[in-house]
Amino acid sequence: MKKLQDKVVIVTGGAGGIGAGISHAVAKEGAVVAIVDFNAETGNKTLESVQQYSPNSIFIQANLMERENLKSIIDTTVEKLGKLDTLINNAHASAQKLFEDITEDDLALSMGTGFLATHDLMQHAFPHLKETKGSVINFASGAGIMGNTTQSSYAAAKEAIRGLSRTVANEWGQYEINVNVIGPLAMSEGVEAWREAQPEYYERVVNNVPLRRFGDAEADIGRVVVFLASEDANYITGQTIMVDGGSTMVR
Repeated sequence: MKKLQDKVVIVTGGAGGIGAGISHAVAKEGAVVAIVDFNAETGNKTLESVQQYSPNSIFIQANLMERENLKSIIDTTVEKLGKLDTLINNAHASAQKLFEDITEDDLALSMGTGFLATHDLMQHAFPHLKETKGSVINFASGAGIMGNTTQSSYAAAKEAIRGLSRTVANEWGQYEINVNVIGPLAMSEGVEAWREAQPEYYERVVNNVPLRRFGDAEADIGRVVVFLASEDANYITGQTIMVDGGSTMVR
């Protein structure tokens, strides 16, 4: 029996980067995946790949900035796939600027795609997660914990997500719903482009990672997601797990 056999899992931002790695990892463990992404072309391409392991998986095109439509992501998933076991809030967009240069639009983008989308999707998912005694896996970042420069709006949204997750873990524990957070560091299309454009800077950064590499989106990040979504993690909630090669050691 696979770890997530017949579980229904939503992955926001599930078409590319870390999200695509997660989509593949959970599908290979038997989950039926609802891949949520803004980009239809990339989403359908990832869906085609995921369906090799999970034929009933679906793609839902959605702009997470449109809060009035977030409920439809949950409703569509349950309508088409019958239930919801795990909500994975991976999607997040932000601008990298010094704090004094951050605009209202920059802040709205980071909070809208990150914190507010996570908040609303959790609320809409709650009645379905109560039925399945399911789980929520949210995403934070070392940028928030360490206070990385040029990432104030991103860091603020990520730390808001961590605070929300701890509180909801306390409130939803009585329903046997687990709420945890992952802080990842992984290769993605963006990191690959950065490595090619600034190889010396990339080498300096990767050499400060204790394990001396960026993680693999599927093998490293995706496998931890599988664990947290499985029965193996039934007694874990309210935790932030840094999957970043030791870059951020939370004390």
